[in-house]
Amino acid sequence: MKILFFGDIVGRPGREALAKILPELKKELEPDLVLANGENAAHGQGIAHKALEELVKAGVDFLTSGDHAFALAESDQILEEKKLPILRPQNWPGQVPGRGFEIISVGAKRLLLVNLLGRVFMNRDFDDPFPAIKEILENYSLKGCEEGSEAMDAIIIDFHAEATSEKAALAWFLDGRVSAVLSTHTHVPTADEKILPQGTAFISDAGMVGPRDSILGVQKEIIIKRFLTQRLLKMEVAQDGPAEVNGVFLEIDDRTGLAEKIQRVRRIVAAEQILE
Repeated sequence: MKILFFGDIVGRPGREALAKILPELKKELEPDLVLANGENAAHGQGIAHKALEELVKAGVDFLTSGDHAFALAESDQILEEKKLPILRPQNWPGQVPGRGFEIISVGAKRLLLVNLLGRVFMNRDFDDPFPAIKEILENYSLKGCEEGSEAMDAIIIDFHAEATSEKAALAWFLDGRVSAVLSTHTHVPTADEKILPQGTAFISDAGMVGPRDSILGVQKEIIIKRFLTQRLLKMEVAQDGPAEVNGVFLEIDDRTGLAEKIQRVRRIVAAEQILE
């Protein structure tokens, strides 16, 4: 199984850049499934119906989210609609709309996609992701891993977290039990992609899909002024210049469900290409 996963999609520039480059990447890599984190897809914070529709039309099969999952007024409605291909984090506390994992059919195979939130440096009181994923894996497992559980051909985790230590800890905790732990949230692609000893692929952050000449997708001037004045100015997505498209490409062993390959994907889409 071949899987293409994109990091946080930021606003209109991110959506348009992905739509522009995805046909080329599909032709080159021939993925069986395209996944992406869409929690910043609408105006740089949250997900809206229009943004979701654009990404699905562009060729994304399923979306994950993160700490901005409920940022917009329409978030609850979107996450409540089970027919829509989007997750909210499984370990979001309390009774909230949506689901934190989904079984996705990939031809004759089945993939379990799980969305988790980290807690370190997140400034929010989310539930512990470690027991949350442990509970899920009591019911679902890779082929032959756990007796009495439902066998999956692949299990992919989007761990939306700030601290690289927490991200790495979860990956090592799950080594050999899931196909990949692909982390998001910091918008900066890391160079630590690897396959752990028991066969789980890992990267600390897949990076973002959004405006390159920005500060994490936001207009540079606003972020600089926030640092200079310590004022909580409203953040706006940068609109000018080229866009960067970051993600990872996975190859999963059909016999075991473990990773055989993890490769960083990075493309720059020129501003004129986005505006065509």
